Amino acid sequence: MKTSTNEKKALLRKMVEIRLFEEKIGLLFHQQLIPGFVHLSIGQEASTVGSCSVLRPDDYIISTHRGHAHILAKGAEPKYMFAECFGKVTGYCKGKGGSMHIADFSKGILGANGVVGGGFPIMTGAGFSIKLRGTDQVGMVFFGDGASNRGTFHEAVNMAAVFKLPIVFVCENNRYASTSPAEKMVAGGSVANRAHAYGIPGAINDGSNVLAVRDSVAEAVDRARKGYGPSIVENETYRYKGHFEGDRQRYRTPDEIQQYRLTRDPIDRFETLLIDEGIATQKEIDAMKAAVAAEIEDAVKFAMDSPLPDPHEAMQDLFVNP
Repeated sequence: MKTSTNEKKALLRKMVEIRLFEEKIGLLFHQQLIPGFVHLSIGQEASTVGSCSVLRPDDYIISTHRGHAHILAKGAEPKYMFAECFGKVTGYCKGKGGSMHIADFSKGILGANGVVGGGFPIMTGAGFSIKLRGTDQVGMVFFGDGASNRGTFHEAVNMAAVFKLPIVFVCENNRYASTSPAEKMVAGGSVANRAHAYGIPGAINDGSNVLAVRDSVAEAVDRARKGYGPSIVENETYRYKGHFEGDRQRYRTPDEIQQYRLTRDPIDRFETLLIDEGIATQKEIDAMKAAVAAEIEDAVKFAMDSPLPDPHEAMQDLFVNP
C-alpha cells in the first residue's frame, strides 16, 4: 500500500499521541486521580495505528480492556478520554464507563470491553448489520492472544466465515495473556494459523513496524469491503507495562522488557525511518513531540476542571427505554 509523506508524518504523530496519553494516564493513576483499574498498551502503538489507519470514519471497531490506543487511533479526542477516565460528566460516556468502557458511536467506536473476548459477538452483530443494510463498511475487532483461546473467538470467526461478514479480526499478540506466555498457551503455533480451519486468510506481521501492519491490514480490509469475508491478522507486538498498573510482573524479567525497548520500539524505529528517508529532521520530530505533549497537558486540565456527574443522573442512559 502506497503511503504518502504526509501520511507517514501523521502515523508518527498518532503513535506519539497515544504513547504520551498512556504515560500520562499511568502517572495520574499512581497519583490516585483515576478510579478503578488501568491497563496500558505502551509499546503496541504501531499495531494499533497501522491497523486503524486504513479504516474509514464510518467503519466500526470494537476494543478491549486495553483499549485507549484503539479509541484514539479511530479519532477520539484526548480531552474527552481523560474526562471519562476521571469519571467526569464531559467524558465520552458521561463518566459512567471509565477506562475500560469508552464508546463513541459517531466515530464507529462501538465500545471497549472489560470482558476478555467480549467484543467478538458484538462485532459479529455489527457485521450482519453491514451485510443486511448493503453498505461497504468494515468492522474491526481487536483482541489479545489470550482472547483467542475463548469460545467466543471460534464462534465469531466461524459465523463470520460462513456468512462472509466484512470483519477483520486483529490479534495484538503482546506475548502475555495476563501472566501466561503465549508460546505456552496458544496451540497451532500462532493465532493466524487458525484461519486455515475456517477457510479464510491469516497473516502474521511485525507489530512494531507500522507500515508492515498498515499494508497487511489494508489487504484484509479491502477483501472485507469487496464482500469476500473475514480475515485474521496477527500483529506480534509487546507491552512494556504490566497486565494492569500495579502488576508485579514476576512472569518476565526487566532485561527482557529493556531489550525490546532498545531494539524494537515502534516509535524509535519509525522516527529513524523518516529521518533516513529525508521526510523529517530530528528537530522537526522534537517540535512535534513538544506540541503533542502540550495538547496532552491541555486535555488533562480540561478533564480536571470538568464537573462530576450529578448523582441523580446515575440511572440515566443505562437502558434504551427506561
